[in-house]
Amino acid sequence: MSDSPSDSKRQRFTDWAGQSEDAPELMAAATVVLLRDTPGGLETLMMLRSPKLSFVGGMWVFPGGRVDDGDYPPGRPDDVLAASRAAAVREAAEEADLVIDTGDLVPYSHWVPPTTINKRFATWFFLAPAPVGSVTVDGGEIKEHAWWRPDDTLARHKAGEIELVPPTFITLMELAEHPTVGRALAAARGRAHDIPHYATHIALDGGVPVSLWHGDAGYDTHDASAPGPRHRLTLSEGGWQFERT
Repeated sequence: MSDSPSDSKRQRFTDWAGQSEDAPELMAAATVVLLRDTPGGLETLMMLRSPKLSFVGGMWVFPGGRVDDGDYPPGRPDDVLAASRAAAVREAAEEADLVIDTGDLVPYSHWVPPTTINKRFATWFFLAPAPVGSVTVDGGEIKEHAWWRPDDTLARHKAGEIELVPPTFITLMELAEHPTVGRALAAARGRAHDIPHYATHIALDGGVPVSLWHGDAGYDTHDASAPGPRHRLTLSEGGWQFERT
């Protein structure tokens, strides 16, 4: 699958290449991918972050945010997964005015960004069926919202109409394989004992930024040109290319 990022976006990823010995501390965060069935197929709720925000400003994302101290269960200050569930529910209410239940959340993936990013969030992604109700946004941190089929969102990105980050892109690419919410949730539950964990490294291959994950031949050395197995997303000017061997 391919996609075409803007010049500014490519530069952002280029700036994130390499390693930093003075990486910002990781903060726990949560994202909830809300799903609904329509006659045209499965749709996900997408939110446009204000371009004024320092962290992924101007990007289309799923609802989510940082885990607060109050999200941790009483007497369980180290239960990050439970706190992330609570944060996902809270963020859905704060950003979209939607009430969801923690019991509906299905853990889907876990993402850790490169050491070079100015704000680093270790983020749990959850899937959940969208509740009944209308979405409203505050017009501040979140500027717009839309319900789009994953393929349509990726097509908008390919056309340069919107910007995404790799975790969102990969999630949409996977969800595009499922025609219904039930199928998507069943697939997520089926990998409950093998939830993907992505600790991202970004390297340059001939000046082109490449997101590398565990299993890629260049992952440990940050050498995108290393021959061997591939588990990467190449952010080339001609289109984003995902490879996994």
